[in-house]
Amino acid sequence: MRSVCLDCRPLEAPTAATIDRIARLKLAAGRCGCELELSNANHTLLELIEFVGLSDVLCVEVERQAEEWKEPGGVQEEGELADPSVL
Repeated sequence: MRSVCLDCRPLEAPTAATIDRIARLKLAAGRCGCELELSNANHTLLELIEFVGLSDVLCVEVERQAEEWKEPGGVQEEGELADPSVL
C-alpha cells in the first residue's frame, strides 16, 4: 500500500480543527488506497490526538514518562483525615 507523509513540524499549536483536518486527510488518503503517515509530530499534537480518541485511527502512540503514569486508586496528596467524632 502506498503512503502519504504529512510533515507535522509546522503545527506548533494544534487545535481541535487541526485534528479534524488530519482525520479528513486520513479518510481521503484511504479512499485513494493510501495510508497517511504523520512525521515530526510534537508531543502536544500527539496528546491532543489521544485526547479526542483518534490515536488508533491515526495510528499514533503517545510515549509517556514514568512520572506521568498514575496508579489507579493511588493517593494524590497527603494530609490528615478529619476526626469523625468532631463532625
